[in-house]
Amino acid sequence: MPGTLYIVSTPIGNLGDITARALDTLRSCDFIAAEDTRVAMRLLSHFDIQKPLVSYYEHNRRERGEAVVRRILDGESCALTTDAGTPVISDPGGMLVAQCREAGIPVITIPGPCALISAFSLAGLESTRFTFEGFLSVNKRQRREHLDSLRGERRPMIFYEAPHKLVNTLEDFAEAFGSDRGILIARELTKTHEESYRTTVAAALSHYQENAPRGEFVLVVDGAPETPVLDAEDAMAAAVSAAEAKVAEGLSRRDAARYAAEAFGVARNAVYAALQK
Repeated sequence: MPGTLYIVSTPIGNLGDITARALDTLRSCDFIAAEDTRVAMRLLSHFDIQKPLVSYYEHNRRERGEAVVRRILDGESCALTTDAGTPVISDPGGMLVAQCREAGIPVITIPGPCALISAFSLAGLESTRFTFEGFLSVNKRQRREHLDSLRGERRPMIFYEAPHKLVNTLEDFAEAFGSDRGILIARELTKTHEESYRTTVAAALSHYQENAPRGEFVLVVDGAPETPVLDAEDAMAAAVSAAEAKVAEGLSRRDAARYAAEAFGVARNAVYAALQK
């Protein structure tokens, strides 16, 4: 009989947030597949747990996953952990879950802390719908394409970001969503210096341009506002007006035309031509 793969959520900061079931699972499993064995070791040492560890991360996930699957098929049970929070969320664990399911291995979740859910609960939004976007790519083209696809998104959008990239990300948000778009800034969730507040993209950008960001961030960006249904002539006029405003803010005519065309559902070339006059 094969063993079981357990998806074990671990604290995102405060170690008191670990569940009794998670501790029971870590103590009873045969081995642990950890994104970073050093992080896992600190957690296990705190709770006086000794278990064999294998590293499982982005660059070895296929080969290491095959090895983990073989061990589970031989009857061992494995706990999958990430550095903090729930495995598979902005984490390479999804491939291991898929490999186990393909092999007919039982997969059981041990739920617990998750940074995106914690941040969303702090945003004070009435919406029960949201879209999780994770970390933006460091590749400029992929980053722009990602944000371009979200310009008209009406659900709140949740992003993860590292401190050294936060200012650039807020600049990109201002270009994609508008500087007056509402945003929740949550940093160091559950840790000693936890902070969360609602503001605008422009105000957040101004603050972090003057104050170096510290800690890990979760950003909850308000969805796009509802726009009235316009006839073709009014839609074009509104698009040109919006594009002119973006140009005044410093955006290129080409990018302003693309933004306005997507926002109002009109032809980009027509908006761009109007800006040339």
